[in-house]
Amino acid sequence: MGLTQPPAARVTRSGLEMFSDPASVAVLGASADPAKWGYWLASGALRGRHRRDVHLINSRAPEVLGERCVPRISDLAETPELVALCVPAAHVPAVVDEALQCGVRGFLGISSGVADEAALSRKITAHGARLVGTNSLGIYDASTELQLLWGTMRPGPLAIVSQSGQLGSELAELGGRHGLGVSRFVSIGNQSDVTATELLRDLAHHEKTRVVALYLESFTDGECLFETLSVLRSSGKPTILLTVGASVASTRLARSHTGSLTSPSDVVDAACRKAGAIRAGTPGEVIDIARMCLASPTPRGRRVAIVGDSGGQSGIAADVATAQGLDVVPFSEVLTRELAEQLPAGAATSNPVDLAGAGEQNLNAYAEIATALIDSTEVDAVILTGYFGCYGRDIESLSDTENAVIRRMGRLAHTAGSPVAIHTMGADTTAVQEMLRSGVPSYDRIESAVLSLSAIAGANAHRRDAPAISAGASTLPVRPGYWAARALLSEAGVRFPSGHLVRGSDEARQAARQLSMPVVLKAGWIDHKSEVGGVVTDLTTPTQVAVAFDDMRAQLGDGDYVVEAQDTRPSAVEILVGARRDPGIGPIVVVGAGGTEAELHRDVCLEIAPVSPSLARSMIERLRCAPLLHGWRGRPAANLDALADLVAAVSQVIAGRPDIDEIELNPVRVTADGPLAVDALATARRDATAANTIST
Repeated sequence: MGLTQPPAARVTRSGLEMFSDPASVAVLGASADPAKWGYWLASGALRGRHRRDVHLINSRAPEVLGERCVPRISDLAETPELVALCVPAAHVPAVVDEALQCGVRGFLGISSGVADEAALSRKITAHGARLVGTNSLGIYDASTELQLLWGTMRPGPLAIVSQSGQLGSELAELGGRHGLGVSRFVSIGNQSDVTATELLRDLAHHEKTRVVALYLESFTDGECLFETLSVLRSSGKPTILLTVGASVASTRLARSHTGSLTSPSDVVDAACRKAGAIRAGTPGEVIDIARMCLASPTPRGRRVAIVGDSGGQSGIAADVATAQGLDVVPFSEVLTRELAEQLPAGAATSNPVDLAGAGEQNLNAYAEIATALIDSTEVDAVILTGYFGCYGRDIESLSDTENAVIRRMGRLAHTAGSPVAIHTMGADTTAVQEMLRSGVPSYDRIESAVLSLSAIAGANAHRRDAPAISAGASTLPVRPGYWAARALLSEAGVRFPSGHLVRGSDEARQAARQLSMPVVLKAGWIDHKSEVGGVVTDLTTPTQVAVAFDDMRAQLGDGDYVVEAQDTRPSAVEILVGARRDPGIGPIVVVGAGGTEAELHRDVCLEIAPVSPSLARSMIERLRCAPLLHGWRGRPAANLDALADLVAAVSQVIAGRPDIDEIELNPVRVTADGPLAVDALATARRDATAANTIST
């Protein structure tokens, strides 16, 4: 029987709906053998047959799983909206051709090893169709009962988008062990067509999704990806990102210290901070963080109170929390007295809090202390550590009371908007199950509780709106050499010493006469001048300058030399300010310890560009060398506001100029009088198309 075209209403469906709620599905390569992919896709598809038409295609079997099969797509009575490709790779191009001729608009590419995937994708999109995959483990949507993957999943609030199908399955499995089900699962495979960004954007309006787990191995069009993660966060759906690292191409090709001092992981971290996405290091961390996102309010800050029924466990919890960047704040005298009035003599009440047996005497003490801490507004979250959660297991008569205390803490957290997390020695006790029902996240390891709280608090604290890109921050063309970079960055407001471009010893002598001594002679076309003898300092007479010029030219040859006033301001601190365009994520700005030893110190901080002066100031304060800028050992403090303005200005240039690949000012000498850049580098983007475009 020949195919008929789908009804007009189905033709008008748009976007990615065919991958979440298709009107009809065909499994190409359906099988009755549980060891084959075709079995899992066919059996999964048939579970949703009450919602959609399901067609099984097998050229050798007339029946699979009790359902009639047809040999070819063209033998179907209707055009399926989505076709799952589960046939040997060599057959994929031919069956796709046939499906496109029949009017199919959606393909799920399970098959791996398909020759020339790019050509296959171009053919599919040229016909107005879309492809998820190839090399996909499958897709699942709980709300529409769509299941086209290996294995099974339980419904829940966690969406999983993963470049690795098996790692995505591990996330689902780990979540299931904690009662955390899946709202939508998409294994994007090789991303031959449909991208992670598109799928994530679609989740913003997916009602069942409350938190997103994302695994990526590459960051194609990273700027758009992280903008989408920001949108998800704004819609109340935080994203937890797991990655093995982005491309190292930018580090290999970098000409500047800026490039060699920044790793792909640093750039991803910066992009996450801007978007409010949460970084995780392992699949287990993803699920731990997701559980806290779902159960708890978002902490307003990093101040945490530690409450325990063991001094040892409380002390370890405080150490772990501090190491993870949480602030175990000492309590005020008023709060300390209030706690002391509720606890036995000898209890620790300054943070961490040791209940000193109060919980054993009255289980309500746990909730009462947590209430006092949150009501004080001196902390943003409470972590309870120790034996709580085991009382009902070991003493059955206490089970109901313990569960009532858990429910009280759940109400407290959600009413006050401050998380209460529990580290318990119990595992899968009735109390732990009550914690799950009551919205109180529980963990069997203190480090899991602390890391989850710290990750969420950090993402909330660092999320930011980027300032607008300033039109015309710098309009000069990008040309090689220091003199050209100096002119370009001067236009953006960067201050340099007085200087002159020279090409002969007479010009050098004349330039020196016009400047205050001492002066510096530089080989302007060389990037790292000091490494090849391209800088001579402390020249005090025009004759010395002329002689130094002849010597340098004899060694390095003809070129653009610069004679420049030497910065002799006392107590100057040398800082590196740079920027580069990451090939996956976009423009970044960097500040760090500068000078010829920059790579030795490796003391840098980076953010996605552009940044505001206030964020630039925060970057500076995070450096290990920041105390030098504050006035080390009685030296005058540097003008940090002026340095922050310079960092912000450089960030505006890299953000507004897609034709620029790298910028570096090293060193920038900073004193109380402000920053003065004494060397500069600006390189054109290697992409010729981008290099001819200047953003306004």
